[in-house]
Amino acid sequence: MNKNLQITLGLLRLSLGWIFFWSFLDKLFGLGFSTCRNREINIVDYFCRDAWINGGSPTFGFLKFAVKGPFAEIFRSMAGNPVVDWLFMLGLLGVGLGLMLGIFIKLSTFFGGLMLVLIYIAGFILPEHNPFLDEHLVYTILMGLLYLSDSGNYLGLGNWWQNTKLVQKYKILK
Repeated sequence: MNKNLQITLGLLRLSLGWIFFWSFLDKLFGLGFSTCRNREINIVDYFCRDAWINGGSPTFGFLKFAVKGPFAEIFRSMAGNPVVDWLFMLGLLGVGLGLMLGIFIKLSTFFGGLMLVLIYIAGFILPEHNPFLDEHLVYTILMGLLYLSDSGNYLGLGNWWQNTKLVQKYKILK
């Protein structure tokens, strides 16, 4: 494979991984981006009250107020559910770290794509910037590209990971 394409796939994988990992960090600590956007910084209690580390729900705001379309009530019923919160946060962390490290690429891209499709369906057909196609679907397509490629081998630990006995025995862990 062309060296420039390998580098591009590696950078794409690292970029998507960072998007997921950053979302995890922001929801965990309430860093003032998507979570706690309009808060004042208090040095004594730096993390905002809505941060997951302070008992806030990382899914409540989106699932309660931002969902729309025919599946809205299903998603609203999940708002603030601790099991949903844990699955969401573990998904963000696992997908983010897997992609950034170049390990568990098959699982990371599959579950990352699944999370993106669910977020798209929750905002069904009326995305914020385009009536049919938004970044969640574009990212899902890119996850498919990473799934089909050996992107973990480029700018990551994929070569080493693929040669471990565990991955040799269980190819799905590639």
